[in-house]
Amino acid sequence: MARPATMALKIAAIIGAAAALYALALHEHTARDLQRDATVDLTPACAEKLAGLGLASGERFLAASRPARGYSNEDVRAIQRGCNLVNDLQGHFARDGAAARWNAARFVRGSLTTCDHCHQGIGDKRDATGRPQAGSNSLAASWVMADMYDRFTGLLLSYELRQMQCFINSSNGFKPNAADDVLRDVTAYSRFLSAALDLRVGERYPEQGIDEIAASATLKRGDDYIRGAHLYRSHCAACHGADASGMATGEKARYPALAGPQSFSTDSRMNFAMVNSVMPGFICRNMPPGREGSLANQDCRDIAYYLSTLPRPAGDKEGPLTAAWQQIMMTAMPPLTRYADSLRKENGHALEGNGAAD
Repeated sequence: MARPATMALKIAAIIGAAAALYALALHEHTARDLQRDATVDLTPACAEKLAGLGLASGERFLAASRPARGYSNEDVRAIQRGCNLVNDLQGHFARDGAAARWNAARFVRGSLTTCDHCHQGIGDKRDATGRPQAGSNSLAASWVMADMYDRFTGLLLSYELRQMQCFINSSNGFKPNAADDVLRDVTAYSRFLSAALDLRVGERYPEQGIDEIAASATLKRGDDYIRGAHLYRSHCAACHGADASGMATGEKARYPALAGPQSFSTDSRMNFAMVNSVMPGFICRNMPPGREGSLANQDCRDIAYYLSTLPRPAGDKEGPLTAAWQQIMMTAMPPLTRYADSLRKENGHALEGNGAAD
């Protein structure tokens, strides 16, 4: 009799555990549905952006030059949430915090990372004349490329898979599920941008992706991280910090980290040591803000080379010893950099004083 009773208890325990999991899933789905139906609290930048593009529900939407099929209320909320995700991935500006961003922070390692660092202008960066900035990683222009061949993986990637690559490479993080609400909403926003800006599927636009700068696009003086360090101090350090660890306003990174624990990893495509043409292209087309295009191709390669010598998180392809060494360097280098800068400033003042005495 004991054996049937034991079996019955095991079966009851299994059924109870399954019922608990089912109840938990129902609760999570109900919470998700409530969030999708709730009014979206837009960030100030997204409120301005979407109002300027005329987002509203209705049967027809007036794009840049032609009417298009309109958006339902559900569509509008998805687009609004997508804009918020691009502008404020971790919910620092949201009343409900990370929950208002589908807890997207779980996919990135840095606490200040957001999509707008690379996809500036909330995915639609403009130059001084109001035209799309060439090589600016436009989300609208990226969407209309549809499925795109990725030479790094040899795969044909859909828009959702390309977003997953962003989380892995650019954010030093983890890829969401292809059907995750984070990807769905960012896709909705990107698709809306392409319609509002009247971009056509399959067309190539200058703002799509990054204009990579290979060594063949320079005077072939050779990449030099010493020159890069000088250029970085002259053009970049005021925003990104002397040790390239970024600068934050409150809890939001105003200028992202280019080195240190908050930056991209060693196996990111933005790391010059991994791919030596991507980051120079991004620098030349998008930096410094307000003076885009002012740096020569070789200058951008030198800066990128210098940044690749700074400590950053080890990538998933690195072993534990490399990861430990990178961690030690990320801890030791910032104070050493600050000390070296103080010595340089003291020597500069001393030289000025000697010159004045002469």
